[in-house]
Amino acid sequence: MKKDECIFCKIAAGEIPSACVYEDDDFKAILDISPASKGHVIIIPKNHADNIFDLTKDEAAKVFVIAANIGKILMNELNCDGLNVLQNNGAAAGQTVFHFHMHLIPRFENDKVKITWTSTKYIEGEMDQLAKAIKEKL
Repeated sequence: MKKDECIFCKIAAGEIPSACVYEDDDFKAILDISPASKGHVIIIPKNHADNIFDLTKDEAAKVFVIAANIGKILMNELNCDGLNVLQNNGAAAGQTVFHFHMHLIPRFENDKVKITWTSTKYIEGEMDQLAKAIKEKL
């Protein structure tokens, strides 16, 4: 399935050129045109999915295999010190293109990439209550 107005659907279909690093029947991985660091890759499914919750189980599993394979190559090719695997769901989480995509961001000591948050705390018993509620629904 493809959405006509979706830029990632157009890239996945080859309608918009990209620096492709990997492609199969289900996914395409490209170099980001506005990278956080050199070698920043975006993995996108060819079938439109707004976010991770719209992926099939097979697609969700496969994207991590692709990420691990490309990530290992990036680590070796760029001799980077680390790699962020990042994926956002919903505007509040920082998603700006509403077609599932996973970022692979090579990291170097003292780079200027900042992926941070301010920690919060649970009140007494709240963590156990939430853990129980999640377990019961799995």
